[in-house]
Amino acid sequence: MNDEMLPVALDDPMQFNCSPDNPCFNQCCRDLNQALTPYDILRMKNAVGLSSKKFLREYTSRHTGPGSGLPVLTFKANPATGHACPFVTDSGCSVYNDRPASCRMYPLARAIKKDRVTGEIVEYFALIEEEHCKGFGVQGGRTVAQWLKGQDVACHNTENDKILELISLKNQIRPGKLEAAEEDLFYMALYDLDEFKIQIAEKGLLASMDLPGEYMKKIVADDLSLLNFGIAWIKYQLFSKDLGIGG
Repeated sequence: MNDEMLPVALDDPMQFNCSPDNPCFNQCCRDLNQALTPYDILRMKNAVGLSSKKFLREYTSRHTGPGSGLPVLTFKANPATGHACPFVTDSGCSVYNDRPASCRMYPLARAIKKDRVTGEIVEYFALIEEEHCKGFGVQGGRTVAQWLKGQDVACHNTENDKILELISLKNQIRPGKLEAAEEDLFYMALYDLDEFKIQIAEKGLLASMDLPGEYMKKIVADDLSLLNFGIAWIKYQLFSKDLGIGG
């Protein structure tokens, strides 16, 4: 974590509040360079009722990580709006219930590491106190843990940690850039879920793998199941890891 951040514990008081009454309301939704996770994309594209392909084309820009060759997605830059989030309105976020994890976490930063003995993920938090934000110092009577619960961030962290684990595995097994075709597979299986579904259900992408029928039905019927399969499939395709799926 950045040295300028203030480490906090889960039982520390969370002296922060964001509301329309704050003079800075919506300012944190502008001048963005915000990376979006696969789970962020899943939630938002469903919230606005678009296929993943249409959502990605309309709202995101795709970049390539200079060291890894992995796709990195951000909101599409729009200088005319001051690089504002495309979903911010005068009254706040129009996809608030499905907003990205980084929006939910603010003004906290989160870092994790895996315990070498138990294998459990250990979390660390820090407070990011930025000058433009006027929400600090408010006595809300909540701890950091209570504030996080109120932001409904746990499921986002759980899903996003799976991606971090995948990236860590990639860096261990295949340091350096991926080939362009491999990057495209990664992008499809994790971000362009509706295209991934079409390739599975209509194009026979998995025909040679002899996966259980009930499992196949599940992954084409449920986006989160499909995303989790996509993670396992990328490990299998690119890093020769077992899919971990029973017959």
